[in-house]
Amino acid sequence: QLQAYGGGLVQAGGSLRLSCAASERTFSGYAMGWFRRAPGKERVFVAETNWDGSNTLYADSVKGRFAVSRDNAKNTVYLQMNSLKPEDTAIYYCAAGRFTVRFSEPATWGQGTLVTVSS
Repeated sequence: QLQAYGGGLVQAGGSLRLSCAASERTFSGYAMGWFRRAPGKERVFVAETNWDGSNTLYADSVKGRFAVSRDNAKNTVYLQMNSLKPEDTAIYYCAAGRFTVRFSEPATWGQGTLVTVSS
C-alpha cells in the first residue's frame, strides 16, 4: 500500500528526493512520514506532515536540510534531502498514521529505499 522510491548513491553535500506513493485509502486524511534505519542502529523518526501538509515535524538531525511535503492529488509524499552527510546513510521508510506517525505507531509501513552518502 506504500511504495517508496528515489534512493541511491550520492556524494556528501548532494541532494536526493524520495517519493512514497500510496493508495487513496492509505493516504487520504492520514498523516504521512519518514523514518530511517542506519546500519546497526534502530529505526528512528525523520519527518512527518499532517493530512493536508499544513504542519510538519522534523528530527533535530535533519532540521533545516530535509523537507517533507505531500501532493494529495497524487497520493504521494516526498522527502527532499539537501546537504546530505555520510551519517544520513540509511534505509528510509515511509509510513502512514491516523493523526501522527511520530507519536504513535504508524498504521502502515512501506518498504524501504536505500540512501548511501559517500564522503
